[in-house]
Amino acid sequence: MAGLHSSSRPTSASSSSSSQAFTSRLLLLLTVLPLALASFAFLLQWRGGLNDPVTRWSPDHLEFPGMGSSPPSHNTHSSTSDCVNLLGQKSSLAFPHYRDWKFDYGSDLKPNICITTSTSAGLEQTLPWIFYHKVIGVSTFFLFVEGKAASPSVSRVLETIPGVKVIYRTRELEEKQAKSRIWNETWLASFFYKPCNYELFVKQSLNMEMAIVMAREARMDWILHLDTDELIHPAGTKEYSLRQLLSDVPGNVDMVIFPNYESSVERDDIKEPFSEVSMFKKNYDHLPKDVYFGNYKDATRGNPNYFLTYGNGKSVARIQDHLRPNGAHRWHNYMKTPNEVKLEEAAVLHYTYPKFSDLTSRRDRCGCKPTKDDVKRCFMLEFDRAAFIIASTATEEEMRQWYQEHVVWTDKTLNLKLMKKGILTRINAPMVIIQTLRESGVFSSVIAKAAQTSLSKDNFLKSVESSNSSRTSTSEVISSRKIIAGKSQAMARRVLEITDDSLPSAVPPLSPPQFDHFDIPIHH
Repeated sequence: MAGLHSSSRPTSASSSSSSQAFTSRLLLLLTVLPLALASFAFLLQWRGGLNDPVTRWSPDHLEFPGMGSSPPSHNTHSSTSDCVNLLGQKSSLAFPHYRDWKFDYGSDLKPNICITTSTSAGLEQTLPWIFYHKVIGVSTFFLFVEGKAASPSVSRVLETIPGVKVIYRTRELEEKQAKSRIWNETWLASFFYKPCNYELFVKQSLNMEMAIVMAREARMDWILHLDTDELIHPAGTKEYSLRQLLSDVPGNVDMVIFPNYESSVERDDIKEPFSEVSMFKKNYDHLPKDVYFGNYKDATRGNPNYFLTYGNGKSVARIQDHLRPNGAHRWHNYMKTPNEVKLEEAAVLHYTYPKFSDLTSRRDRCGCKPTKDDVKRCFMLEFDRAAFIIASTATEEEMRQWYQEHVVWTDKTLNLKLMKKGILTRINAPMVIIQTLRESGVFSSVIAKAAQTSLSKDNFLKSVESSNSSRTSTSEVISSRKIIAGKSQAMARRVLEITDDSLPSAVPPLSPPQFDHFDIPIHH
């Protein structure tokens, strides 16, 4: 036994020594290997060969999922323009998936979507509006401009944006539209020869008719009429994409209706609605009836209707033969009743009177008398009439008090209650996208690019004339009411004597359903 024990001691010592050596080597390997890998990764990243997923999805490098990427452009521009200061300073560019910030779409992207609008807005509104819709998949814009939007300082910038076609309201355009098909049909005739909103409604319809022709020539698949105070909210899609939403529409559908939501501003000092407003009131079509009518009085807050203005949404139409507008909110077809669907999640976000100055700006655009009878001749909706009278007769202090009572949502308890009911909702995506575009320098870059053009003012006007046959001179940009009203009485009689009643009347802006039209109890 003694010999047995003595012979086992050197074997145990040798095994212990071997184990210690193995442990030492393992610790050395575990220490050196991470350092080697870290050094290798650093080398690759320094040479540009590694795309770090952490930095890729960090808040400082915003890139939307589901979109292909391309290297961002880091060109810098400087400009002393007031517009550049208003629309954001230049910084490192985000959204690298948009082809060096040109937002220039090719024919490989389907479906091709275009928007047509009639606007007099400045760059502070039109640039965020255009580029937001480019982000969600719109490729082409037909802008019928007048007023501020037609001024050289604004139109020069709009003309430089890929996919944007600017059409000026000139004498030649007015005369062409006065001979158009829809001008000589009865379905729009009830809106003729009336001022303010009625005149705008006719202009929009005539412009939509021309936009259909341009959309066909541009090989568009869908056309949408939208005002520059409205944004499409493509909820229900994985990538927040209007293109994806329309791609999923069945081929037998001719028209898609977007119910509208209305902005609910919480302050009276809003300057940039698209970037500052996130609370909206849902449409009747997106609410249970008992919720809508059960909270109707709270949601209306003493105003004439549930919404301040219209509640019948907007629609996008598939480009096809015999398509025509049916007023600013709908489309129609001469040969058939369109097959339409109404979306259950997506909506049009309507920024309604979001700025206090909207009261006076609307007043200044209309020459009606501030009386209850005359405003009916000028405005289709009750709230617009009341707002016009207040803006025309009250002091600024009285106007602000009225604005706070009827437009601004300052009662946080009520807001929270209606939030819980689902009537009010927060929608942040448009605000985030537009803020990111602004901070990334997209708007200021567009303005700087237009300012750096080598064209002189005279050459610029000549280039516009040659590229846009409808523009002859700034002195010829006039009101459609003056042009069309100046036509002979024989032509007017010819319009009114047409007796084809097979065409439905144009769909005007309509208020949402009113509580007194339904016998439903109120729940608190």
